[in-house]
Amino acid sequence: MSLVGNLEDLGLGEILQIVSLSRKSGVLELKSLDREGRVVFRDGEVIRATATTFPENLGDLLLRKQMVDLATIKRALIIQQQEGGERRFGEILVQEFGASRDKIEDTVREQVERIVYSFFGWNEGSFSFVLGEPEELAVTSLNPFQFILNQGLNPQWLAMEGSRILDEKRHSGEALDDRGESIIDADQLMAEILAEIGPGDQQRGASGSAEPASSGFLSSASQGTVTGPTFLIVDDDPATVESLTALLQERKMQVRAFTGSKAFLEALAEADPADTVLVIDLIMPRKNGSGVLGGLELLEDIRRNFPDFRVLVMSDHPSFEAEQSIRKLGVPVLLAKPKKSEVGGSKGRQSLTTVVDALMSVVRHDAEAVQDPDRLFNIGAELMQELGEAGGLAPSPPQQSPGLHLLRGMLQELSNPSLGGGIILLILRFASELMNRAVIFLVKESEIVGLGQFGIELKAESSDVKVRNMRIPLDEESVFLPVLEEMSAKSLKPQDSPWNTYLFEHLGGERPCEVFVGPLISEGRVVAVLYGDNLPEQNPIGDTEALEIFLSQAGLAMEKALLERRLMSGQATV
Repeated sequence: MSLVGNLEDLGLGEILQIVSLSRKSGVLELKSLDREGRVVFRDGEVIRATATTFPENLGDLLLRKQMVDLATIKRALIIQQQEGGERRFGEILVQEFGASRDKIEDTVREQVERIVYSFFGWNEGSFSFVLGEPEELAVTSLNPFQFILNQGLNPQWLAMEGSRILDEKRHSGEALDDRGESIIDADQLMAEILAEIGPGDQQRGASGSAEPASSGFLSSASQGTVTGPTFLIVDDDPATVESLTALLQERKMQVRAFTGSKAFLEALAEADPADTVLVIDLIMPRKNGSGVLGGLELLEDIRRNFPDFRVLVMSDHPSFEAEQSIRKLGVPVLLAKPKKSEVGGSKGRQSLTTVVDALMSVVRHDAEAVQDPDRLFNIGAELMQELGEAGGLAPSPPQQSPGLHLLRGMLQELSNPSLGGGIILLILRFASELMNRAVIFLVKESEIVGLGQFGIELKAESSDVKVRNMRIPLDEESVFLPVLEEMSAKSLKPQDSPWNTYLFEHLGGERPCEVFVGPLISEGRVVAVLYGDNLPEQNPIGDTEALEIFLSQAGLAMEKALLERRLMSGQATV
């Protein structure tokens, strides 16, 4: 699941508070003008933040604070490379060189805070929050200088402090665009280290194969068995590199693969454009180790210095903006590859096979061109046809999560509603933006009871009266049971059961193809349930992410209102 929208509709402060209260893990990506940022959450706390405006790495921070010297940094990185990246850079400094763990953690914390606070000045642009365990927690060898907090930061505190700092800057007339500067050439330093220790001293990774970042590896199909081009692949995920290489080898193709742009460019400088196809991962670190669109930076470098090469780009997060960017640089299609967590499974292999099929179409075009040199090919159209897309159609822009434009204003309204009624009305009002009909049920000890509705139209009697007379047992099979048991929202196709039949008969008799059921949780238990459908139309339930967020915030608002009432009641009895 993901939440996508504009910073104008939902500010960073609101986003941080929502993630904090949900206690979710995931990655928040921000784009504003020519800037990009990323905040990584683990269980609702911020553990990492990066931005294209802050290229500093951990080595930069420690060197600037004179906590280590460059020689120590180099020795620590040598150890890390020899171990195959199993330990983080900061951990090696503590364990092998006596650096202070607390001082390193404080330094990282200050940098994470500084980056997050800078995002509060980004008042325009887009954001996306993707739920899931952050993939970069396990990635150290690909970005040896990365910094991650062991003890995460409270996003609510960051939201309050970031807003305060922004207000102070505005009142004092200070520039809102804070930026950092790197003092270590990470690429050059790593090149020196790899040259010093040699490929024989680099340990093998968990997959058992040598890390391909330091040198390309040539497929066994290179012994004169093929006439097709050589594929030069760069992707910062070793598992993707190995799987993609293996699939191409099965097709008797020559492959050289890398997990770093420096070695890739060195191989590219010696390659023949007429006999080489380049395959680039869009999302990987930039040359200086910062950011996430290193593939785009690499593509710009290739177009500037090696314009004759054929280039294909792949990504596990395809987007309209990314596809537009690469098309401007002459790449017709952005190939969708699997996420890192999917690479080892059947779904990942199927996705990579689709990528390989697209790459092989280039080989077929080459062979046909040799047979008929006067024939011209539209590689973009051919690849779109290969991937099952209609040629010449521009991709549709990403859709903002439905209801997101309301979220900011209605969250503000939640701060002061009357207990119960005001919150219930706000929930029904929000739901009316996303579905045709909805009913709120109050959860009692053994049953749920109808409380309020919108969109229910009955001919013979009052819809409100009919809803308030509804009673459904908590422990009987119905669309409500899994939501009450798991305390999480669901969109589901209703099964045949007596109480589902009872529900639909009382709501007009027709059976919807899909329904939404979301809990309102207060003080650790479900106190109310929102039911929704799209009757009289048989349309499925759409994206309900914004509604689910609002329900979670409504539950917290109800807790606050209850607490205030208890305090007032206590004061009255004193």
